Amino acid sequence: MSAQEGGCLCGAVRFRLLEPPFEIDYCHCHSCRKHSGAPVSAFADCKRHLVEFTKGAPKIFASSPGVRRGFCAECGSTLTYESDALPDEIHIHIGALDRPEDFPPHGRATFSAERLPWFRIADVD
Repeated sequence: MSAQEGGCLCGAVRFRLLEPPFEIDYCHCHSCRKHSGAPVSAFADCKRHLVEFTKGAPKIFASSPGVRRGFCAECGSTLTYESDALPDEIHIHIGALDRPEDFPPHGRATFSAERLPWFRIADVD
């Protein structure tokens, strides 16, 4: 795979994945819904040292103890999830990738108990 790139809506923040994500999954938690404005979030789970920001950097919001969510300070685009529990990882929102179609979810969904009762995903779980 050549390096996958991505960024925010306005282009103020750009990044590159130096290797493919080790997992691609959905998260159904309340906090991800609030951060993304979507009924579910999809993430490319990457080793931190294999993601480089090539233009700008996300603004970080501490959404709960030990959890940081990154977004563009200019346009508000949702970009990243980081956790003290997973210090060597950074999770990139699939929608921030330039070619999200290259990364279909294949991991297990997290926080399935918080899934909205009307939301169904046929290809995962």
